[in-house]
Amino acid sequence: MNIVKLVMRDEWRYWQRTRVAATVILIGVMLSLASVVINSIEMHQAGTERAQLQRTSEANFVDQPDKHPHRMVHYGHYVFRAPSPLSIIDPGVDAYTGTAIFLEGHQQNSAMFADQRQSSGMTRFSSLSPAFMLQVIVPLMLIMVGYSSITREREAGTLHVLITQGVKVKDILAGKFLSIAGSGMLMLLPLVLASLWASVSGESVAITASFVLGYLLYILVWSAIVLWVSSISPRSNVSFAALIGLWVVFCILIPRIGSSTAATLVASAGKLETDFAVREELRTLGNGHDASDPAFVKLKQDLLEQYGVDDVADLPVNFRGVVATYSEKKLTDVLNKYAEARMEEELSQAEIARQFGWLSPMVSMRTLSMMISGTNLETHHRFLREAETLRYDFVQALNHVHEHDLDYEADINRYKNDETAKTARVDASHWDVLSEFSFEPESSTFRLSHSLYYSLQLLFWLGLILLLVKQASRRIL
Repeated sequence: MNIVKLVMRDEWRYWQRTRVAATVILIGVMLSLASVVINSIEMHQAGTERAQLQRTSEANFVDQPDKHPHRMVHYGHYVFRAPSPLSIIDPGVDAYTGTAIFLEGHQQNSAMFADQRQSSGMTRFSSLSPAFMLQVIVPLMLIMVGYSSITREREAGTLHVLITQGVKVKDILAGKFLSIAGSGMLMLLPLVLASLWASVSGESVAITASFVLGYLLYILVWSAIVLWVSSISPRSNVSFAALIGLWVVFCILIPRIGSSTAATLVASAGKLETDFAVREELRTLGNGHDASDPAFVKLKQDLLEQYGVDDVADLPVNFRGVVATYSEKKLTDVLNKYAEARMEEELSQAEIARQFGWLSPMVSMRTLSMMISGTNLETHHRFLREAETLRYDFVQALNHVHEHDLDYEADINRYKNDETAKTARVDASHWDVLSEFSFEPESSTFRLSHSLYYSLQLLFWLGLILLLVKQASRRIL
């Protein structure tokens, strides 16, 4: 163990003496710290702003004056997805999917206000989040620090001297490995501090600990990769070129190939094509704004028979409100069918892309990070479903008001003049139909169990590279 410490100390002294490696490490730590601070401020501001907007939207809805209930259906309501505590490190899919939805009758709107829509150029590189910094930039810095860890000793002849003096190869490799990993851990420190802040902000300790351990494992994987390539390379320039090539393959090419493969294997219809299909199917349901539409003839007959009357004006309920309730139910079933199909396609594509974690440690770390932090695609889909539940509930609650609290005669005559328009309004007290919307990530147990598979991918990578290092140690000279 003393030999390992001496090798580590010598490596760090060399980095300090040459200044290049020390400068790279310092830059890495500063960039990690800056990304954590900037992203934490942005997420805090976003969380505060979304919470305020949520309260404002609810207050504006309830504060509307007396109106026709169907006007309130179209007035609509906004819901906002508050960022999870760990989104200060990994914003995940939020930057691409949007975090707010406008809810209104007769349609499902897409999430809006995605950060990346405000960027230009290469969107993958447009935001230096702490997660991106650790997943992509830190491995590059580890390469710059440790690419010559073994080749330098070989070129100088000191490696042969050490071995002939009885120093074991495994001790040399262990010391070099721990020194490279130590530089990575320095760059990991800002993430540890941010994770502690997330725990203070309400995140589970088990989640934050697993989050940090996942990134620690990732640092060890890349440290082992750097050590292995340096061990099998004859010269430092060869080692550097090989490592840069591996970084490009693992961090850029394979993630892109995974996304393209997923999109090819699971084809999804375009928005325009889907919109046409939805409208075509909705056309068969009838126009919910027109109670005389032929699609509601059977509904009308059934109601007349149920209440034993001959005319809809004699019904104890407002037939136009009944039609609105019935139409919204049928329409929502159709919209949900297409929405669920789209989400299944997106999830299938994501699952295929995630399997490329067996080919790239960066892909497995990216998925693990989003799973644990609660910023993954599945969480976004749950946000869409919960928002749709709220939309349907408040629209149907207003349709219930239309059906039971608005006189049918006043309703059909509301466009005759100003006086009839006033009689076709209901009291504003009926607008208190919104359920409180507060979106939270899944439980810590759920997130940990669903991230286990991707933890195994990282462990596979660490085991594989360490095995390659062991094999390289047998012919290191």
